[in-house]
Amino acid sequence: MNVKEFEKKEKNTAELTVLVTPEEFEAAVQKAYLKGRGRIQIPGFRKGKAPRKMIEAMYGQGAFYEDAVEALAPEALEAGIREQAVDTVGRPSIMDFDIGEDRSLSIKFRVSLYPEVKLEGYKGIEAPKPAVRITKKDVEHEIEHVREQNARIEAVEREARNGDIVTIDFEGFIDGIPFEGGKGENHDLELGSGQFIPGFEEQLVGKSAGEDCDVNVTFPEAYAPELAGKDATFKVHVHEVKAKELPELDDEFAKDVSEFDTFEQYTANVREELSERRRAEAQSAFEEVVMSRLADKVECEIPDAMIDEQVEQMMSNFRYNLASQGLDMEQYFNMMGMSVDQFRQSSRPTAEKQIRLDLAFEYIAKTEDFPVSDEDVEKEYQRLADQYKMGVEDVKRAVAADSVKTGLKLEKAKALVLDTAVVEKKEKKPETPAEG
Repeated sequence: MNVKEFEKKEKNTAELTVLVTPEEFEAAVQKAYLKGRGRIQIPGFRKGKAPRKMIEAMYGQGAFYEDAVEALAPEALEAGIREQAVDTVGRPSIMDFDIGEDRSLSIKFRVSLYPEVKLEGYKGIEAPKPAVRITKKDVEHEIEHVREQNARIEAVEREARNGDIVTIDFEGFIDGIPFEGGKGENHDLELGSGQFIPGFEEQLVGKSAGEDCDVNVTFPEAYAPELAGKDATFKVHVHEVKAKELPELDDEFAKDVSEFDTFEQYTANVREELSERRRAEAQSAFEEVVMSRLADKVECEIPDAMIDEQVEQMMSNFRYNLASQGLDMEQYFNMMGMSVDQFRQSSRPTAEKQIRLDLAFEYIAKTEDFPVSDEDVEKEYQRLADQYKMGVEDVKRAVAADSVKTGLKLEKAKALVLDTAVVEKKEKKPETPAEG
């Protein structure tokens, strides 16, 4: 087998034609005959016993060609890729095949090529970083949130107010007909929380325990297709109205919700923790922009097959995450008013961005040639063992040392980009001269 023709095409694809010798092709056809004759019945012969020539005379000389080509294709493709010394991605496809007069076989493949990357300026990338400012109001908001979590809930004999919790039965109707998913019993709903569709909670303000009422709403346009934009009436029965009794903000509150003895100490700690969290959020936002700008610096043409693979990986991860929460992906998309194909299509830009980042890290790791010692590899094996609660030797059997080294080099590449990144300076607006 040898390459007959190799031609690069658009979007980093290529057409590769591999020539198979007459002897190799004949051997493959004979194997295809021996494998497939059992399903062919020829008059005068027992099933599976008809000679190859008889079958070819009845069904044509090419009766076993497609099976032979399918059997030869993987080896031919591997030989062609090896001879051309190219890296491919995705699943190659057979475009065509041709039988020569000498009974040689030509198989034409379409392959996607691994991108050749150009990348400059990966050190010192500038990105904005949000300033961290903690106000007295921010601290009060955090404490109020904890206060709400520690509120006592008690039934009240009065009309419901915003912020109260009502226990209700409800059933929804469109044009007098109940619809799927529109019914609930003994459901606790905090009025003003925005848990239900717009307009629902507001109409329960002023209702009392034991009261029945109709709640008229219109489903938002961005809702499940079967309900979007439609008018609905919910029959509601209010079982109970409950109010929150908030604790006093004093030393006793501080002791109940923290390890501090005074409310003053607790407040100082809330400010410190809030500052730390905001700093982490600011750093995360900074790093996200740095990575985005790094991806934009990657010059290459990414084949569709590579994006397809990344999208499928994202879909698989998403399906797994939903399953861990007891959700089915198709049902989830139905609830969101989106099809799986729509989600797959909308994921392509994100997939391409991730591929560009991966290519950038590979390029940087190769360019910088980071050293990775045996000790580094052993530490990574131990980290993986701790993370997955496995024995170190079990991890070593599952993950090759070369893969660990590659992963460490990619991490060093990412660290280099982030460590050398700088905060973008804001341009000062020129001062307006005073009049007069």
